[in-house]
Order: sequence, then structure tokens, then C-alpha cells
Amino acid sequence: MALTFTDMVTQARNNVPAVSSQEAREKINANPDTFIIDVQDATDAGACGLIPSSANISLGMLPIRADLGVPAELRDERLSDRNRPILVTCGAGGQAALGAYALKLMGFTDVAFIDGGTAAWKQAGFEVEEA
Repeated sequence: MALTFTDMVTQARNNVPAVSSQEAREKINANPDTFIIDVQDATDAGACGLIPSSANISLGMLPIRADLGVPAELRDERLSDRNRPILVTCGAGGQAALGAYALKLMGFTDVAFIDGGTAAWKQAGFEVEEA
């Protein structure tokens, strides 16, 4: 049976922890090395603002940027440590769950996604940077 986007997000949510915006902020404050990745396509990233210090790596490119087996020029060195804490976000959370799940499958040990994405972060009253 073919999976829909919703099916894939549900599968991801069942395999990767979701954190609230408040929990994400606490995690970032507790460990400034936490890497925040916004997985929206570049043209969409920042539509509701960007979480400060987040990096935009599109969902399609994330597995390539995190793959230690590809040539160095294709990788993102910030993803070389499989134990680095990572929070994944997007506009509303669906793509973030998929991105976090992909990273988990690739061996990342401390990865979660922000439930509700950057929209929930902003709604919680936390700072965003305009794109």
C-alpha cells in the first residue's frame, strides 16, 4: 500500500520525539551547541520567520548534507557529530518530523522536532527573525 504524506508524518512522529516550543527553548538554553535546522525549501523558509541561529537545509538535501559517505563538498560539517543535539523545524511541523526521522535513521542519537514548527514557536511568543 502506498503511503500518503500524512501517513509518512505519522510514522515519523511514532519514531522521533516531538518537543513543545517551550521544551525546545529550554533545550537550546541548556546547550548552546544544539543545532536547529529548518527543513523548508529555501523559497518557503522564513514565511513565518526563522528561529534565531537556525540553519536552512531543505528536507530534500538533509540526508545528503548529513551523509558522511558523500564527498566533503556535499556534506554540512555541522552534521558530522552524530551525538550533537539537533532540533528540526519547518512551518507547521510535518516536514520537521520527516527530517528528524531521516536523521534518526542515519544514526543521530539526540534528535527531535518542534511540534507545530516555527509557527508554534512564534505563537508561543518566542523571537523569530524575519527572512
